[in-house]
Amino acid sequence: MAALEWALLLVLVAAAAQTLPMDTGEDSPAPRGRVIEVEEGPKSVVWVVQLSDLHISVHHPERAYDLQRYLGPALAMINPSLVLITGDLTDGKSKDLLTMKLDEVEWKEYQNVVDNIIQGSGLNKDIFYDLRGNHDCFGVPKAGGAYDYYHKYSINARTGRKGNVQSITLQNGRWRHLFVGFDSTMETSLRGPTNVFGHPTDKLLVDIDLELSQWDAESLVTKISFGHFPLSFSTLTDAGKSLRDVFLKHSLSAYLCGHLHTKFGNLKRHHQLDHSVNYFQNIHQEGFLSNNDNHNCSSKSVPLNEFWEWEMGDWRRSRTMRVLAIDSGHVSYVDIDFRLGSKDTIILPTFPLDSRFMQRISSVRDFKCQPERGSSYELVRTLVFSRQKIVLVSVKIYDTQYGTPNIVLDSNMEKVEGNRTRGDLYVAPWNWRAFADPSPSRYWLQITALDNFGKTSFSELRPFSINGLAAQVSWSWKEFRVMGLHWPSIYHPAFWSVLSFMFLLLVIPQVLFLFWNKLLTYEYVRPTNARSNKEHLVDAALLALMEFPRMTIVWLGFLLYLLYLSFFPWFFGHVFGELDAKASMSYQGWFIPKSDKNPDLRYVGVPDIMVVVLPHLCFVVLPTILVVGAMVAERTTHRRYFLLLSGKKDDGFSRDKNGQPKNVTSCYSHRICHGRWIRKLLFLVIALILWKHFKNCRDLVRAYDMNPIIDSPIYCFVIPVLLIYAAYKTSAV
Repeated sequence: MAALEWALLLVLVAAAAQTLPMDTGEDSPAPRGRVIEVEEGPKSVVWVVQLSDLHISVHHPERAYDLQRYLGPALAMINPSLVLITGDLTDGKSKDLLTMKLDEVEWKEYQNVVDNIIQGSGLNKDIFYDLRGNHDCFGVPKAGGAYDYYHKYSINARTGRKGNVQSITLQNGRWRHLFVGFDSTMETSLRGPTNVFGHPTDKLLVDIDLELSQWDAESLVTKISFGHFPLSFSTLTDAGKSLRDVFLKHSLSAYLCGHLHTKFGNLKRHHQLDHSVNYFQNIHQEGFLSNNDNHNCSSKSVPLNEFWEWEMGDWRRSRTMRVLAIDSGHVSYVDIDFRLGSKDTIILPTFPLDSRFMQRISSVRDFKCQPERGSSYELVRTLVFSRQKIVLVSVKIYDTQYGTPNIVLDSNMEKVEGNRTRGDLYVAPWNWRAFADPSPSRYWLQITALDNFGKTSFSELRPFSINGLAAQVSWSWKEFRVMGLHWPSIYHPAFWSVLSFMFLLLVIPQVLFLFWNKLLTYEYVRPTNARSNKEHLVDAALLALMEFPRMTIVWLGFLLYLLYLSFFPWFFGHVFGELDAKASMSYQGWFIPKSDKNPDLRYVGVPDIMVVVLPHLCFVVLPTILVVGAMVAERTTHRRYFLLLSGKKDDGFSRDKNGQPKNVTSCYSHRICHGRWIRKLLFLVIALILWKHFKNCRDLVRAYDMNPIIDSPIYCFVIPVLLIYAAYKTSAV
């Protein structure tokens, strides 16, 4: 028996030697960041915890209370190697959510809560990393200045970490797991709402690239980056480069972020190198599911350029925490919801991976190259964290080929001995080749754990593909709207498209009015029994185009207003503190005059201002132009029918051989004349427009301490004046 054990030991040593990186004769560059040796077992796995969007608020003390109540015990149970807090540490908003600036009371509360969590968890403060989000820099003109509380109360500041990029390497046996975090908030941070995007600089991208390159000479390296903003909310640099370019260059395993919160849904996205500019995509890029079979198993083969982007839920409302594990290069995670209370047991399957949101293109290559490289596929593996003693862990695999799930594997799992943490690794051997299938969602896996009190916990049922295929998952419209569109690239095309369309709405009717006035008579738009509703709508639109220029003052008012929005500041306000000089905002951004404190400030806040510019154009100005045109058309229609019914001559009407006007009864049958109900409906639309405009102006007045009469008279009052004047002029027959 002893001889068998020695033989098995020699086989394991030989297998390990085959996977050790070979000496290339070149010295590896010295690590730029911190290196943490993960000493306790299990040796094949490391795990970290991510939190995001805490939004500690003086108006919502329950957020801090729940954080301290649940997180400390959870971290003590999980015992992670790192704790990553990816931005929006504090809320920075008034109770009515309209004024957005930092509150030092919130930062002191954040500091106290985090210190209590660290003390209660028994973890070392040095493994905690917290990054800034946009809420953490509202109205901060310069990092490290008097307004910047992050550099006074954050964990990073109190542990002496400087710079916008931090890197940590977890060294676990032969594996190195590199984590690179970065701060891409505005260098000159404005008060909200025009502070919503990440603004990476060319220098920041160079620094991230250097940090991600520090272990390139090694073969067993997992790279993960973390920040606050999703890539859909991160701008391009001045040189036109993006974070995505850097991440693809290094083929990260994952980019961890926050910012968008759970309310938008399941925000996951796979990126791959395709040498094209994508303004939008689905969860998986085109071609992800139809990869060619030309996979080179050579150790010198070029790795595929890809990475996953995983946005996580917020603590603010969803009370979400993420546990992420790396098992022999396989990255997996589970999100924990604390809204229903603390968790006694957390299960995180580490292999096989979820084929929907964790599978990589390179997984196909790994599957095909197993015989050449030695397999990490031989065992089903899961981490189990529990406050109680676990007496039984089992794995079930379901086959859904025929619709009804049938159990094809039901096996008990054994704990890997030698662990000195509460996070125990359980494994079960299986015939993994038997589960190779062309369908990435045929087989589903679930882990169950039974504790000594008889309570059973379950992992989420999830599909897997042992041969590395990805299951197709589509976003909902809400998910696509925030994750599938690259909003910074959309602002200028959207602005000029909407503005050009409104100019055309004004100019084309004027041209028609001057050169085509006699060709379109009321005969075209008069309702008859022979015309369909669709034709009536088209005719009404034509009539509105023809009649709009007749209201010269209103038409000219709209034209001048659009020219004003194109060339002049929209309003003035305080984008930092109330005592600082006012800045002016136009579609180009906030113009901040030079000062001794900020000698280089010019236009900032682009494309963040789109949250003000586009809603004003699309939901206020454009509807106002359309509704005024409709009122003019309605007035003209009613006037001509009034003349018709009163017997007065109007050349716009055709008459029969007896001189009587045609289609008088059709007017009554379509109820267009009686009561002017269309005008009443238009007044309802006007009320909605004015309410929307009033809310926008009120929000801006509160956000930037504006006086609407002095700082924004044209922006605030032109639209109401034009609407009221147009309503008055179209009231008489």
